[in-house]
Amino acid sequence: MPFRLLVPLGLLCLLLPLHHGAPGPEGTAPDPAHYRERVKAMFYHAYNSYLENAFPYDELRPLTCDGHDTWGSFSLTLIDALDTLLILGNVSEFQRVVEVLQDNLDFDIDVNASVFETNIRVVGGLLSAHLLSKKAGVEVEAGWPCSGPLLRMAEEAARKLLPAFQTPTGMPYGTVNLLHGVNPGETPVTCTAGIGTFIVEFATLSSLTGDSVFEEKARVALMRLWESRSDIGLVGNHIDVLTGKWVAQDAGIGAGVDSYFEYLVKGAILLQDKKLMTMFLEYNKAIRNYTRFDDWYLWVQMYKGTVSMPVFQSLEAYWPGLQSLIGDIDNAMKTFLNYYTVWKQFGGLPEFYNIPQGYTVDKREGYPLRPELIESAMYLYRATGDPTLLELGRDAVESIEKISKVECGFATIKDLRDHKLDNRMESFFLAETVKYLYLLFDPTNFIHNNGSTFDAVITPYGECILGAGGYIFNTEAHPIDPAALHCCRRLKEEQWEVEDLMREFYSLKRSRSRVQKTISSGPWEPPAGPGTFSSPENHSRAREKKPAKQRIPLLSCPSQPFTSKLALLGQVFLDSS
Repeated sequence: MPFRLLVPLGLLCLLLPLHHGAPGPEGTAPDPAHYRERVKAMFYHAYNSYLENAFPYDELRPLTCDGHDTWGSFSLTLIDALDTLLILGNVSEFQRVVEVLQDNLDFDIDVNASVFETNIRVVGGLLSAHLLSKKAGVEVEAGWPCSGPLLRMAEEAARKLLPAFQTPTGMPYGTVNLLHGVNPGETPVTCTAGIGTFIVEFATLSSLTGDSVFEEKARVALMRLWESRSDIGLVGNHIDVLTGKWVAQDAGIGAGVDSYFEYLVKGAILLQDKKLMTMFLEYNKAIRNYTRFDDWYLWVQMYKGTVSMPVFQSLEAYWPGLQSLIGDIDNAMKTFLNYYTVWKQFGGLPEFYNIPQGYTVDKREGYPLRPELIESAMYLYRATGDPTLLELGRDAVESIEKISKVECGFATIKDLRDHKLDNRMESFFLAETVKYLYLLFDPTNFIHNNGSTFDAVITPYGECILGAGGYIFNTEAHPIDPAALHCCRRLKEEQWEVEDLMREFYSLKRSRSRVQKTISSGPWEPPAGPGTFSSPENHSRAREKKPAKQRIPLLSCPSQPFTSKLALLGQVFLDSS
């Protein structure tokens, strides 16, 4: 180590291999300003095509230039693209879309909706837009960010999901009818990610609204998964939410599991919850012990640790970015470079890649313009400044434009071998893929704020600091300002009295009224080991025994949506070699 520290910087540069497009005699580094404008043009080509051909449907069908509903009937692409508009600097369109959503969004509809997708796309998108509204020049109401139309819409959408959590285990069903609740014949089998991907949105919602039910439901679901892990520390892919028994016992970091691990880390950062981070680090040990081989991650049997599928899934490409959030940069870069070699081989990441054979898996050759590898590049570039990461961004822009661009947007690549296209443009293309590309090439974006600037706002509960940075992206790349969670922490019954004081303040121009200290529940502690299954009711009784006042942590950073293409009961694993 001392020798490495003494190596002159110039000599170190000579020792490093030259990458295609990196600084050196054989090429030049990708120009961030050039690719930033290219990415912005990509966004508007896709966004305008959606508005002209698909709105008010959920998503654009780019080959037929029309639209269709996919995850509900929410004009989903509009919600998913809203915070991207602000990140690209378009405040006027942000303001217009907010008005459109206020006038048209309705959740009282007889539609069977994915609990997972509705949460990450709709609830997450509305919460992010709500917290960014003032920055976007929207005229916010008194009491913001503790009130506002977008917040009320997010709360309404989340309440429509709560019936799914009414199970003996506290783990939610995968689907809920927005008008009638869970259908009587609904399958009780849910994927792990569909159970453990709520804490970011639901804890934010509870903090802003004062209603603890959302965070409580998310925490119970997290706890149940933790309690259900195997003796070797792994979780499976699908579980029966009525019995708590694993139905698909394949363990890995990819499809069906992915964002559960992501939300343990991001929930820990957002809530300053050491127990959540401890849980992830325990999982991380088991993952490295049983699934990691030569900086690849395979699928194994959750009880035995034997390899069940030697395959890399494109959804797993979020993992290097997640590793960067816990400071494991060296391992993150090693795994990232493995994944980048697959991108270079095909001009995109196939859904499944057989690692021993070095080729795609039958019927899994497509690339639906997923963001995960780009997301990891963005995180790692912020951490290292390695130009290789900009090269991935350049390659992504060039590949997507060359292969996927059509007259009405960007089409899913059905097969990376022959570049056949599919008639779909997923909403995450505008929510995640384009956003992470833009942020990769825009080092001065407000999202990257290091705390040097901030806004002080007056809420019904006192002065609040917002916009100082440290944004936590949910798994649909909707940024949440962690400071906002400390703006509205009051018991609900105190709210009206404090709001009256605020009205008096605004009318008489008086100095700020004093407010009481924040009351909040303490950090949740996971059980010591697997198999200690307890009921949601027991958790409620335990909370009642705690002192009324708890100390609040002082502080409060992509990502991979679980899609309907993931087969039920683990059938996604039948294509293994």
